[in-house]
Amino acid sequence: MTNGMNESELESTPMTMFTKWLQQAIKAGVPEPEAMTLSTVAVPDAPAPASESSALDKSAWRTGAPRPSARVVLLKRADEHGFQFFSNYESRKGDELAANPWCSLTFYWAKMHRSVRVCGRAERLSQAESQDYFDSRPLGSRIGAWASPQSQVIESREVLSKRLSDYEKRFEVPPAAVVESKVPFDKQIPVPPHWGGYRVIPDEVEFWIGRASRLHDRFRYVRDPHSSAALSDANSWTIERLAP
Repeated sequence: MTNGMNESELESTPMTMFTKWLQQAIKAGVPEPEAMTLSTVAVPDAPAPASESSALDKSAWRTGAPRPSARVVLLKRADEHGFQFFSNYESRKGDELAANPWCSLTFYWAKMHRSVRVCGRAERLSQAESQDYFDSRPLGSRIGAWASPQSQVIESREVLSKRLSDYEKRFEVPPAAVVESKVPFDKQIPVPPHWGGYRVIPDEVEFWIGRASRLHDRFRYVRDPHSSAALSDANSWTIERLAP
């Protein structure tokens, strides 16, 4: 366990605090410190998403109480504008965020006995922002974004391999350039229309650090719902200590 944390160690805004903690996690050698659990909630009575298969009864998919789902994604950027990640817009998470943009992110750094919980609203990045990041990805990942109908049922691995081959031909990519990266390939591949980035704009961020006897320290930053100020404006945030 740790010696915990007190109020004097807090930064004035959650984004500054998160950046400090993330850098400390990287320095401490935490495995994949950018990994975060993205939780979304399906909207009751909304049409069943195209990503769902017959294995899950579509007629019962979004009826009754809201239904949560979660998955691990990678944080790509955290700054004064929010938290960024990239995904397939037609995946289950994409369907759910389109119907209900409110979501949460959870980071857990076990080695440091620390966790961060973010609640906020997701918005899509511009196509230009998505293209900029897409261009930085390995070639295989770019082709894979075109080839994979994420979250949809496929009959076999061979179906996916065939789709990959089809897109390699479409973009005139030598297979060796994808698999072995031995063949130079400088042609720009356009970002797929179904793929891109999200930015989660937080209105609540909690920082948790473990102590002995389970009397942990928890601090929550809550944003003024009426504030139009930037996330970097300390005056728009209230800091609260929560009981463990």
